[in-house]
Amino acid sequence: MPVVVLYFAGARDAAGTAREVLSAVPATVGALRRALEAAHPPLARVLARSRVAVDEEFAPDDAPLRDGAEIAIVPPVSGGAPLFRVVDRPLALSEVVDAVAGHGRGGVVTFTGTVRDETRGRRVLRLEYEAYGAMAERKLAEIGAEVARVHGADVAIVHRVGVLLPGDAAVVIACAAPHRTPAFRACEACIEALKRDVPIWKREVYEDGSEWVGLGP
Repeated sequence: MPVVVLYFAGARDAAGTAREVLSAVPATVGALRRALEAAHPPLARVLARSRVAVDEEFAPDDAPLRDGAEIAIVPPVSGGAPLFRVVDRPLALSEVVDAVAGHGRGGVVTFTGTVRDETRGRRVLRLEYEAYGAMAERKLAEIGAEVARVHGADVAIVHRVGVLLPGDAAVVIACAAPHRTPAFRACEACIEALKRDVPIWKREVYEDGSEWVGLGP
């Protein structure tokens, strides 16, 4: 079976396409890099700084390729390596903004989700977040890749776990695109997908009890 190669952001621009099917399957990721450079000379500069994901997992150059694999060329965001993290420390919005801002990105839209002090008339003392860490980070990266494909935006997302008090930031997101409209749409798509697909849970602790959000009292 052929393999499918997906290109995102700068890699898409350099290759001149978002998707390509290769009937001849290179033996390894490194061989794939060389084949793509030969087929698309402008891609060489981007490939030198990009990571390759095979079936949604980053793979080293010596990793073998199988028939039917889905391969993604994942270039760095403006600030360096893609930033999709679950952490147990206070968050800074500047961290995600710096990861995506750069020349050619005329619109940078951010979202900060903070802990409220009241829910449905009950006073919230604190939130307790937990995550399936490795899977959560992988899902965040998948969201970033999909948003980049659909909206042409660079994305960075950092989510906090542990005990958070009212006013603390639980998640920070930044999306950068050449124009404001795709940046706004990308940011909205990120938070909606995060709430739906990423294995992060929160317990709301009140003066008179607690509950896991989504499960009810």
